[in-house]
Amino acid sequence: MFRVFQHRSSGTHFVELFADGLLCFIAALLSAATLASPLPGVSPLTQIITPTILLVAFSFALVMALLYSFVGLYRHRNLGLVPMVVRIGFAFLVGGYITYLTLKYISYDGYAGSLVGYSLVYLLVGLMLYRGVAWVVRQAVGTRRVLIVGTGPDARQVCTDLRAGGQWAGYDVVGFYPTTEQTDRAALRGAAHVFDARQKLVDLVREHRINEIIVAVREQRGGGVPMNDLLECRIGGVPIMDLAYFYERTKAEVPVDSLKASWLVYGDGFVQGHARELTKRLFDIVSSSVLLILGAPVMLMTALMIKLDSPGPILYRQERVGLGGKGFMCIKFRSMRTDAEKDGVARWASKNDSRITRVGAFIRKTRIDELPQLFSVLRGEMSMVGPRPERPSFVAQLREQIPYYDLRHTVKPGLTGWAQVRYAYGASLEDARKKHQFDLYYVKNNSLLLDLQVLIETVSVVLFREGAH
Repeated sequence: MFRVFQHRSSGTHFVELFADGLLCFIAALLSAATLASPLPGVSPLTQIITPTILLVAFSFALVMALLYSFVGLYRHRNLGLVPMVVRIGFAFLVGGYITYLTLKYISYDGYAGSLVGYSLVYLLVGLMLYRGVAWVVRQAVGTRRVLIVGTGPDARQVCTDLRAGGQWAGYDVVGFYPTTEQTDRAALRGAAHVFDARQKLVDLVREHRINEIIVAVREQRGGGVPMNDLLECRIGGVPIMDLAYFYERTKAEVPVDSLKASWLVYGDGFVQGHARELTKRLFDIVSSSVLLILGAPVMLMTALMIKLDSPGPILYRQERVGLGGKGFMCIKFRSMRTDAEKDGVARWASKNDSRITRVGAFIRKTRIDELPQLFSVLRGEMSMVGPRPERPSFVAQLREQIPYYDLRHTVKPGLTGWAQVRYAYGASLEDARKKHQFDLYYVKNNSLLLDLQVLIETVSVVLFREGAH
């Protein structure tokens, strides 16, 4: 039952979500206090702590927290100033309007517009103060000092990732500790200091105040990696990660190139269970039914636009590979010309594909073309969240070239997925490999909480046209 909700989301994400929700709640209470008229013999606190005001404050906090998630403020760690202002402004406008409608609905006896306006002003001030204090605290705490064991391409890539900023802004690469793999000094020049392998790893950790060690070496057999020294560091309280764990924890993907079968066999995850399957099925039935009802007008309008835009059928049926490697007919709104594959050869859709119609370009970018698949979700052939289903010809090719490719077929394919919200548009073998690494992460860590996170991030992808499917 624990796997129903288990997901290793960043603790920082939930701290920020809770803090922002609390700020919204306090902002609404302060707004009510500002607008309250003093009454003789009545405490100001008593005037604002009423069921109506508490309901309004809670609703405002809930709506704003959800909107922050929907616009991707927690998904992107390195948004520029202008995109961040645009997203916060969008959340403020929509959240303020929804709160205003709520006040009207519950027949609030005060000035609804003034309450919302003051709430947003107090919230803006609170956000600036909170972010400022958080920045000061991060500066006071300092960065985590990291030592990378290895000097090969993987080690250099880890160093690049850690220094890219964003979600790794709190890491400082102290240097590389060489192993028996060949060291390319020219490639490492300017990246970080390369220590002398004759120095004991334990002494380096103590001398340079290392907080974390990352073993960026794929082949660890043959004595190349100082396992005894690593064990001594680990016993001394220094966390140690291998490549697979590093990328799973920091990038939410499972790298197939450095993956070993033993890690899959003995590691945590890849657990389904009856409770998880039952919960996921109930979630799929309820969510797909609601979306079909809400999306009916959009689907009818889309069908009309497709019919007027180009000759051919409205819907497009194509065989895809689903759970257990079994095929099923995937239904989508037609977004390409009817002669898109007149030679019978299956091709990946590419960015700015000339086969895509004018209406097709819009419905693909907004994901509207996927809406008919809600019927497949209702029938149980697909799920709301999971790896995107591929065509049999592509699956036959990819399983030969990508390790552990069939693991994606241990769960139902999804209308949206972790790879779709974490990786931009791709139409090549390398893109398929990269997306598979995100799909592996989903299969390994799939849970109701992760499903909800994917659906929320999908809203951000659609609203701000991030990537494609």
